[in-house]
Amino acid sequence: MNDRTAIPVSVDTDTHRGEFFVITSSFWGNGQFPGLEIANEEALVSPGMQGVAPPTGEPDQYPERPHLVHVPEKGGMPRDFEELAGIWIVSQALKDVFASVDQDAFAFVACDFTLADGSPGPQYYFCDVIRTVDALDVPASRVKVKVDHNFITGQDEPFYSILGGASLVFNKERVRGAHIFRQPNSGLDPICDRVMFDALAQAHLTGVDLKDAYAL
Repeated sequence: MNDRTAIPVSVDTDTHRGEFFVITSSFWGNGQFPGLEIANEEALVSPGMQGVAPPTGEPDQYPERPHLVHVPEKGGMPRDFEELAGIWIVSQALKDVFASVDQDAFAFVACDFTLADGSPGPQYYFCDVIRTVDALDVPASRVKVKVDHNFITGQDEPFYSILGGASLVFNKERVRGAHIFRQPNSGLDPICDRVMFDALAQAHLTGVDLKDAYAL
């Protein structure tokens, strides 16, 4: 993981610090980016969509195998964890960690990857967290709650925002052993628990950013 995740985190049962984490791909910094493109992007876009959808776990979701290419003019070689047009791009090493800890939470689609010289690159995957758990303990959290109207259901629904900072607590009984999940009605990236955090830390992967959900 990068420097932002190397800070020691201790579990404090009184404050819930170190229990759950928001996981994202870290920024490169210094104006740099991964030099990645999807060579067959147009072929992967479903009718009526404006971009390539993240993997859903459905077989044959894409009409052909995704093809990533490295474009040095745009940036460097991808790290273990990148995000491209809203899709997680993960290395074989990161996929192995994710799958070993909580395989049912993910959808993976293997990609072809071509280097700038035309030779095949290392194995990468489209990836997404497909498990959703409504586990936020709102009374115990410090989070902005807005009410939005759902025009499909006709119901007013809460929306949880962390803009300006937040302190999130999750109900472990609702999580029920899930090591990574998405919190509905929020703009949050996926949430993982301490088991996933420790597995990622031990793997020494690049591009992984983990922030303590209790101190956002």
